[in-house]
Amino acid sequence: MNKNLLRLVSLLMATILLFIGCAKPAENKDEATTNTEQADEKKSESNEEIKDEKETVSEEKPNFDGRTLNVVATSDKYVKLFDEFTKETGAKVEFLSMSSGEVIARTKAEGKPMADLWFGGGLDAFMAADGDGLLEHYISPNASDVNEAYKDSNGAWIAKGLTVAGFLVNHKILEEKGLEIPKTWEEIADPKYKGEVIMSNPAVSGTNYAVVKGLLDLFGEEAGWDYISRLNDNIDFYGKRGKDPQEKTAAGEFAIGIIPVDKSAFDVATEQDLTVVYPEDGIPWVPEGVAIFKNSDNTDIAKAFVDFMLTKDAQQMIAELDGKDSAQIIKPDVDGLDLGLPEDKLIKEDLSTFGSKRDEILAKFAEISSGKTE
Repeated sequence: MNKNLLRLVSLLMATILLFIGCAKPAENKDEATTNTEQADEKKSESNEEIKDEKETVSEEKPNFDGRTLNVVATSDKYVKLFDEFTKETGAKVEFLSMSSGEVIARTKAEGKPMADLWFGGGLDAFMAADGDGLLEHYISPNASDVNEAYKDSNGAWIAKGLTVAGFLVNHKILEEKGLEIPKTWEEIADPKYKGEVIMSNPAVSGTNYAVVKGLLDLFGEEAGWDYISRLNDNIDFYGKRGKDPQEKTAAGEFAIGIIPVDKSAFDVATEQDLTVVYPEDGIPWVPEGVAIFKNSDNTDIAKAFVDFMLTKDAQQMIAELDGKDSAQIIKPDVDGLDLGLPEDKLIKEDLSTFGSKRDEILAKFAEISSGKTE
């Protein structure tokens, strides 16, 4: 009996020890799970801290205190925009006013850039400068939502807006002569408008070069030159200043002026009872470029300005200063002026030949318009 009882007690103790041994790893597993979860939570918190730190760094404004951004600009109306850039970055801004042709000639002659940033000017000049290796290639992270048509794929230039062309019509003159307001390019080439149309010489007016190039893209090269020849028959002479068509039409010297359409055109139309027309068969346009000069002293500041220029607030300011409603075409989320520009009527233009074909196009135009330009 005693031996049997001893065996029973021994068996019972062995069973208890086995149960305890099996239960222990389960506790360790729970502890391991808990420790893993705590480690994951700490890791997540650490990642969030790193993320927050990175976001804070990315939102910091660049500091260019004591430095100067030198800008070639075609107009002084953008001073307010550059003043805001100075407030944000500390960089002072100095302006040089000169034509696009002079910019290229001096840069090539001196062998170094005369400025850091090129703000506004003819697209053909930007393309020529890039062909000569004078421009820095920079793609701003803020340019991702800008349509490919309004920026160079290699980052040589980007548009700050568009110049579009249309008609300014003095309908009082047309009424006196029993003529209706034209709505298309085809209409103003009708012989009944002979002597009533004025346009600036495209060799001196970037907008009117864009008109000629746009019409060639609209009608095709052969038909386009035929059209330009017919339009030339209705034009007595070509203005030597870009503003001639608007001023002379407003003064009653002509019934139809081919003009850049902006707020000033609509203001003149309202003040003097004229009419602004967007041609229904196609609207010529050209980007207003911004570029950075290669190897300039302040390339980093120029890049920072391009980033700044492409922010929503800066684009909103440009829209107000420009007096155009094309800002919302460049940056979709911008609320620009509403001048009734029908975006779907913009001509599908081949900008790749805008600069390379300029000399050829102007030479052909000079033949057609012989005796009518100064």
